[in-house]
Amino acid sequence: MAEEEPRRRIPLVPENLLKKRKAYQAIKATQAKQALLNKRKHQRGKQLQFKRLEAFVRDSWRKHRDDVRLRRMEQRPAQTVVPQEQKLAFVVRIVDITGVSKRVRRVIELLQLRKNFTGVFVKLTPLSLKMLRIVEPYVAWGHPNLKSVRELILKRGQAKIKKKKMPLTDNMLIEEHLGNYGIICLEDLIHEIYSAGKHFKKVTNFLWPFHLSVARHASRNKVGFLKEMGKPGCRGEAINQLIRQLN
Repeated sequence: MAEEEPRRRIPLVPENLLKKRKAYQAIKATQAKQALLNKRKHQRGKQLQFKRLEAFVRDSWRKHRDDVRLRRMEQRPAQTVVPQEQKLAFVVRIVDITGVSKRVRRVIELLQLRKNFTGVFVKLTPLSLKMLRIVEPYVAWGHPNLKSVRELILKRGQAKIKKKKMPLTDNMLIEEHLGNYGIICLEDLIHEIYSAGKHFKKVTNFLWPFHLSVARHASRNKVGFLKEMGKPGCRGEAINQLIRQLN
């Protein structure tokens, strides 16, 4: 018979040494995890710093561009003659105003266009045309027809009463606040705006700025959506197409 191979003896390790090894491995694992977290935190800090620098450069460039553009406007003022056939304009803010000059921001606030895709009716005067030229790179405006005015007011019109929004569902509400000016119903209000009558300012102060709808795909494809929107500036009669798109 073949001789049996001698059994291997596993060297015994003292229990206290095993505990020390286990504790050491836990410490090293914790240190490695903390080092990885510190590395990621450092990278995020660098990325955030780069984004802040990029935003600062972009805002400085936008402010400089506004200052140059407004200075050129003062040196070479354009004609501000209001066309006789067009007295009404609808203005929509379609571009973000982060980093713009103070003068542009002040005009945006005067027009009550504090958010993107908000719109207001404006009566065309030499002063309002000058204001539109100041904010032209950030808004689209044009001449709405009666159908666009009616659709905007019926679908998105809201009254501003004591700094609160009230839906235009009751003619009594209109008569209560505009009855002194001969405006007692929704049709009177629509006619006063479209004709840019003598009580136009009272009516527009009564109305809240129109918050227009943005397409669902805009958040996923912002660049493509802005291309669909078109460039800012005066669009004339084409503003009606934009109103259909956003209403």
